[in-house]
Amino acid sequence: MNLVRSELLKIRTTSTWWILALIYLPLWGITLFFNYVQSDQLVNGDLSQVPADQTDAIEAVSQPDSLTANLFTNGQFMGLMMVMLLGIIVVTSEFFHQTVTTTFLTAPHRSAVMLAKLVAAAGLGLLFWLVTTAANLLAGSAVLGGIGVETSYGSAVWEAVGLNGLAYLLWAILGVGLGVLIRSQIGATVTGILLYLGGSIGAVIIISTLAARFGDWINNLQLAVPSLASSLMVAGTDIPGNPPRWAGAAVLIGYAVVAGVVGTLMVRRRDIS
Repeated sequence: MNLVRSELLKIRTTSTWWILALIYLPLWGITLFFNYVQSDQLVNGDLSQVPADQTDAIEAVSQPDSLTANLFTNGQFMGLMMVMLLGIIVVTSEFFHQTVTTTFLTAPHRSAVMLAKLVAAAGLGLLFWLVTTAANLLAGSAVLGGIGVETSYGSAVWEAVGLNGLAYLLWAILGVGLGVLIRSQIGATVTGILLYLGGSIGAVIIISTLAARFGDWINNLQLAVPSLASSLMVAGTDIPGNPPRWAGAAVLIGYAVVAGVVGTLMVRRRDIS
């Protein structure tokens, strides 16, 4: 526990966490606005021109459970990137400030240090999720009331909120793994952002194009992309043509376990001088 507290102290005594929070705040607001527009269109818009092959999916996402889950997990896409960056910084800040040698001299068991970093990053991810969820509960209920939909508090909604918390925790761990792989703080941060944003956008375009040509089974390839697997986890219902929510969670857990194990092994073997 002392090592975990030490890792949390390192983050608290830097400006990184609140800079990321300030960057995330307007992004959260913009996402909420777009979710409001989308929800209003699904409930009150004219959907008569929807293609027949998309009708089932539209009906699924128009249900109160799905609308509520979407708003209660608002900001997930950018939020996960922020906790990934926090996870990166938990590791790379040691090399950036040249304190890593002191850390390992003070606590010579590198596996214990790495475990502390993973636990600290996971805790920060959950804290980020708790604050975001509190804001989403208030804002989401207001949006639903504004478009004439009663807020759903069914089990599917809370399952989506809980899985969203799991996604925040796992992405923080993925960030730690990337930070170990690329010790340069700037290099790891830029690489993480490019992989997250570029990989997500590119995967959506490619998968959509292939699905239109070869059929909906291509949508299962979403599971190979961590950010898309995260999105599947927070749907208020299983959407026709998409993999089930549990599959997204299982894949993301696999990525996080690999990142944690590989990161620990690299820290134990790599020269830190």
